[in-house]
Amino acid sequence: MTELPPDLPVLVTADEIAAAARLLEPVVRRTPMESSRPLAELVGGPVFLKCENLQRTGSFKIRGAYTRMARLSAQERRAGVVAASAGNHAQGVALAAQLLDLPAVVFMPEGASIAKIAATRAYGATVELTGATLDDALVAARAHADRTGAVLAHPFDHPDLLRGQGTVGLEILEQVPEVATIVVAAGGGGLISGVAAAVRTLRPDVTIVAVQAERAAAWPGSLQAGRPVRLTEMATMADGIAVGEPSALTFGHVRQLVDEVVTVGEDDLSRAMLLCLERAKLVVEPSGAAPVAAIMTAPHRFPPPVVAVLSGGNVDPLLLLHTIQHGLAAAGRFLSLRLRISDRPGSLAALLDAIGRWGGNILDVEHSRVLTSLPVGQVEVSLRMETRGAEHCALIGDRLREAGYRVLETD
Repeated sequence: MTELPPDLPVLVTADEIAAAARLLEPVVRRTPMESSRPLAELVGGPVFLKCENLQRTGSFKIRGAYTRMARLSAQERRAGVVAASAGNHAQGVALAAQLLDLPAVVFMPEGASIAKIAATRAYGATVELTGATLDDALVAARAHADRTGAVLAHPFDHPDLLRGQGTVGLEILEQVPEVATIVVAAGGGGLISGVAAAVRTLRPDVTIVAVQAERAAAWPGSLQAGRPVRLTEMATMADGIAVGEPSALTFGHVRQLVDEVVTVGEDDLSRAMLLCLERAKLVVEPSGAAPVAAIMTAPHRFPPPVVAVLSGGNVDPLLLLHTIQHGLAAAGRFLSLRLRISDRPGSLAALLDAIGRWGGNILDVEHSRVLTSLPVGQVEVSLRMETRGAEHCALIGDRLREAGYRVLETD
């Protein structure tokens, strides 16, 4: 590891994380560890999923939020707390405030998931929508704290947050003591910092990998520069890890304790969500599926046994529907075709019958004979069908050409 400058913050310790675990014992769930056969086949050894998507509030965030808020002084408790979040931290803060009988105000981006907004309000917090990003919400939360005296419960920039999140790492070591690689999604870095602080002391031989969405990846540039560097723009479905800049606290932990940071694309996230839903029967949000996406994309990078942390499962149903469809397309499970056939009775029926015999399941058909580019006596047909995967798509295309159909475009 690169030697750290002396002005970087002191790291949290495994003993402090163990104390947080004792504090959290009556509050959080010890989430299950599920094995994954399809990922194991890719990696060539055991792969396990740490199911924090099944945690209270649907993510790991309650661990850090409760640890932070339970340690406030009596005066601080009377002032209440304010937070900024795209959704998961909001729910963690709201539930912790409810359990501790504290007033809580949460600022969320205007585009935050409707489901996450509703859940945060259901836990009793006051929700204010502001700005387009988490950074915008954080500015508003800081202004509220300055104005009212409320304590800012930052989503990742406090040692108690890292201590609480680090309890995930302790559970991993207890549930899979032979683990060789731990893969964790990283936005601001609270979870990966806490997990790394817990694991590095107790099992220094374990490889720890952070995963970011490539369209919201602040960590690679920050680590290269040797300091936190702010992104100028972000655009990813993984809103839970769309953070424009790490803090000095998390930067110090990741730079010293994490072995590697990798990035994944939007198609990778969609495929990973689909695998979790279809093969593991787990609903996982895009940020929570990022470790699975990394394993699917480059399995050779992860020596087994591997533990992938599914950090959250709070996904809007409409986004889930969209990403399932996107994941099916990215996995080659959808095929779109544009081709020309003879304009004679029965030609379209014969085409559809042939595709059915080859195993394609037709979803949409568009049939046009009025395009100016069409020769007389021909029609253009656009089809969208469900297939068994990329090889099946190629087979159907080949069979169509062998049968004499003129295929103009495939997707």
